[in-house]
Amino acid sequence: MTTVIAFILMFGLLVFVHEWGHLIFAKRAGMLAREFAIGFGPKIFAFTRNETLYTIRLLPIGGYVRVAGEDPEIIELKPGHHIGLEFNSEGKVSRIIVNNKSKHPHARVIEVERADLDHQLVIEGYEVDENEKLYFDVDPKALFVMDEKETQIAPYDRQFASKSVPQRAMQLFAGPLMNFVLAIVLFTILGFIQGVPADQAVLGEIQKNTPAEQAGLHAGDKVVAIDNEPVDSWEEFTTIVRDHPDEQMALTVERNGQTQEIDVTPASITDQGQKFGQVGVARAFDDSFFKKITFGFTQTYDWGKMILTNLGKLVTGQFSLDMLSGPVGIYDATDKVVQTGFTNFMMWTAILSINLGIVNLLPLPALDGGRLLFVGVEGIRGKPVDPQKEGIVHFIGFALLMLLMLVVTWNDIQRLFL
Repeated sequence: MTTVIAFILMFGLLVFVHEWGHLIFAKRAGMLAREFAIGFGPKIFAFTRNETLYTIRLLPIGGYVRVAGEDPEIIELKPGHHIGLEFNSEGKVSRIIVNNKSKHPHARVIEVERADLDHQLVIEGYEVDENEKLYFDVDPKALFVMDEKETQIAPYDRQFASKSVPQRAMQLFAGPLMNFVLAIVLFTILGFIQGVPADQAVLGEIQKNTPAEQAGLHAGDKVVAIDNEPVDSWEEFTTIVRDHPDEQMALTVERNGQTQEIDVTPASITDQGQKFGQVGVARAFDDSFFKKITFGFTQTYDWGKMILTNLGKLVTGQFSLDMLSGPVGIYDATDKVVQTGFTNFMMWTAILSINLGIVNLLPLPALDGGRLLFVGVEGIRGKPVDPQKEGIVHFIGFALLMLLMLVVTWNDIQRLFL
């Protein structure tokens, strides 16, 4: 149950921060954000505030912000339609009753001749069985009412396409950007909670009944060489230890300003059929205030660089699809991380946030990066790509991404149960 709660909170935070970035910059640019959704599929919870419908949906596989103009508008008034009109105190149309007009006895029923709800905000038509042409000004926030469900109209100046290239690019980039900001914040908090991991091979806590304790190693010892080969970093020290299980090695350490040599034999640990060495020491931490402040930025950069390197290996064939993880694999990894403590869970959340930000910036259809690519092409060409063609590309891309997710999820299940 602890893992389930942790996974839901982690997933909700990552998606919320990402979509919140899209939402905030859409509103700042004057776009009409119709819906802010966490998850896909049927609605579990919903409420409306400041023009936007906020929903939590059943399937935890992402989220979205639906901005007016990104998809074809929901309702189009055509000549010959019979609609009901209700008016505000200024005499402008405030509600357009598309059907079930009998449920709105005070609505004024007309037959539409022409309607422009994008630019002029006007409806022209005739009352039923009358010949006098009527003109009605429409409020910019008027509502369509269809099957008793209200949907706000979206004049062109509230639509995605009406905004400048920089505004649209920023709205698309804001989601991944907020994921990077979240990672920076989480790593910074970690730096203040536990300190910053030392870059050099300085030993922290010595675990009980381990080769390190038996050999006489102390917390604060700095390993400067192994078997007379210089050691410059913690990563180099741990790599050498892991590669030499059950092999005695001579550690040259600095303690209280003096150098001494200590022999230690790493214990052999088996994981997934492979043996590796372990001596039983934790990494030391640096309490420098400056390093704590910069820790969030340096860790976000380092992990981002590592993720990009691995993505490059995937493209060149050095990684296979079997090495990717979907929701099932991430849940299983989260279960293992949760058991190791809250700080490791925070670090795992930060790493996943960086990963989400980078993956969404890839120039693939249906992802933020793919849509940014089309906006960039428009900026270069000076005119937008045909919306229908762009829509087809994104639809195909989304279908392929869903197929990839199914394949990855199936691989995750096989790894867990087969």
